[in-house]
Amino acid sequence: MKKTRILLSCGLTGCGIVACSLLQAQTAAPNMVLILADDQGWGDLSMNGNLSVSTPHIDRIGREGAAFTNFYVCPVSSPTRAELLTGRYAARSGVRDVSEGGERMNPDEMTLADYLKQGGYATAAFGKWHNGTQYPYHPNARGFDEFYGFCSGHWGNYWNPLLERNGEIVYGDGFIIDDLTTHAIEYIRQHREQPFFVYLPYNTPHSPMQVPDIWWDLVEDREIRQRATDPEKEDLAFTRAALALTENIDWNVGRVMQTLEELGLDEHTIILYLTDNGPNSDRWNGGMKGRKGSTDEGGVRSPLLVRWPEKIPPGRIINQLSGTVDLLPTLTELAGLSPDYFHPLDGISLVPALSGETEETDRTLVSTWNDRISVRQGKWLFSADRQLFDLSTDREQTVDVSALHPGLVLQMQEKVDWYREEVLGSLPEKDLRPFVVGHPDEHFSKLPARDGTPSGEIRRSNRYPNCSYFTHWKSPADQIIWPVAVEQEGLFEAIIYYNCAATDVGALISLKAGKEELLSRLTQSNDTPMTGAELDRVPRTESYMKGFAPFSLGTIRLDRELRELTLQAVDIPGEQVMDLFLLVLKRVN
Repeated sequence: MKKTRILLSCGLTGCGIVACSLLQAQTAAPNMVLILADDQGWGDLSMNGNLSVSTPHIDRIGREGAAFTNFYVCPVSSPTRAELLTGRYAARSGVRDVSEGGERMNPDEMTLADYLKQGGYATAAFGKWHNGTQYPYHPNARGFDEFYGFCSGHWGNYWNPLLERNGEIVYGDGFIIDDLTTHAIEYIRQHREQPFFVYLPYNTPHSPMQVPDIWWDLVEDREIRQRATDPEKEDLAFTRAALALTENIDWNVGRVMQTLEELGLDEHTIILYLTDNGPNSDRWNGGMKGRKGSTDEGGVRSPLLVRWPEKIPPGRIINQLSGTVDLLPTLTELAGLSPDYFHPLDGISLVPALSGETEETDRTLVSTWNDRISVRQGKWLFSADRQLFDLSTDREQTVDVSALHPGLVLQMQEKVDWYREEVLGSLPEKDLRPFVVGHPDEHFSKLPARDGTPSGEIRRSNRYPNCSYFTHWKSPADQIIWPVAVEQEGLFEAIIYYNCAATDVGALISLKAGKEELLSRLTQSNDTPMTGAELDRVPRTESYMKGFAPFSLGTIRLDRELRELTLQAVDIPGEQVMDLFLLVLKRVN
């Protein structure tokens, strides 16, 4: 029976004859590899008509499996990641921003990895997390046995970068996308004897536009055969860098697929490919209006490609309106699981559509960012500026037909009002959640500069907090404060990741934790220049980085009553104290 789905789907749909047609005779749970590109547009793939890029491996996923033509993500990164992991609109899980704590999913959310882990899967994530740094928001606390990558919203250096593995700070090996893929491949090899779920959330072609020579050389002089909707806004060097990074992703996707074939796992593994929002620049995107950050088509339409040779016949085109909230119910069903979901879902299972027997035609999806809301229902788009478009004939949003359909406009506005009241209304006016430290399951609690609040002369290295550091720390009155909640009290070693010129060595640092105070003199220099400009193909808007090194301040006790951690300098013999990137609290008892 057909149902209009805008409110809640309280369980898997299509679990009768339709679902069984795809899952019948399934003897073992399939492996799953979910690949997510960062800031890559729908139009950045050759399969979608881009004549200036070559993506044969990504295209192969769609050619030998199913390709969704009306699949939608969020306008920006962290909400998309939250929705695909929870099956719920991002605001329901507390995700309201992309930085400074607003990207965290509430601890009571169950993720796709949680459900698959309960079903016997080995679970791993390699790449950009962007849904919380500290436990209980960290990927190791959200169902992933293994995590290698970074938790921030973007990263400032793509070669041998500072990363983490299961909470411990490590250094990457080579270009970050190649490195992440190598770790994913090794995990697949190690877990070939059991069902595995590998989540590969890449961090390119997000800026900064750092591209290895081998890929840049292929596009540096390439003719860009299709231009942005407004060509005057297009930066061709940026476009070339984005396409070069896309071709690097494609090569790495090919590495994963080749590994599966070598191990004899190809037929029994589901591979999915999508992006997290629209393109991060004005470039060709099928003529659609909008880019990253927009709720128009160009900001939220994404490819969704699903390949499972064992069950899905090649060349299947699926026109069903679908989105990131549908991935959790779809993949749990494909895994043969029927979980009792902890929260009602906004998504539906796409198994009936993948089976080729039925598609859900009467449903609604809502997109939002910065108080702009658009609604898609069937072939219709009701834009954030209250215009109505027929996407079946006008994907470019050129003809407003709202005057011809006043009743439909009223219905769409009702859905906007519903979403604003029920979904966005569930968020508190301000995000006052502290940053959790000392969680009993976490050995290393990390407090990046991104999450701290400076006072006095201290300023951020960039207006984008995600991968920034504090600098211009010159006065004993200056402070850096982190609002915290101590989950389990104890003794912790305080380790800073810093940069300091030899002429500035000697500052006496104070770390205050309630009545406790740790005093430590900085005795070692770490004077490395800002890097990145020499590696960037186009000027960046994000912060350049330095070679931040660890320095132990000593140990301090953190009690459950603690509400703030404060870092300041009691004595400053040089021009400034240091540049500070990160504070790590390592449990020692």
